[in-house]
Amino acid sequence: MTYCSIESQSAMTALQTNVDVLIERYQTLKQENETLMAHQALSLQERMLLLQKTTQARVRVEAMINRLKTMEQGL
Repeated sequence: MTYCSIESQSAMTALQTNVDVLIERYQTLKQENETLMAHQALSLQERMLLLQKTTQARVRVEAMINRLKTMEQGL
């Protein structure tokens, strides 16, 4: 039969509590990481959309400038 002193039982209980706290913290950090990664992916999609819109606007403005120059030369 094994004999466990009150001190070793207390140490085991403290260790189990610490392990439980670490597991809970790990799960929290894992969830936060997943949330941040999803947010990052969404931000990247939004950035790409804005870049597309900016490029389209630049092309339209350049086309208008060219038309104005052509009209000005015709005068």
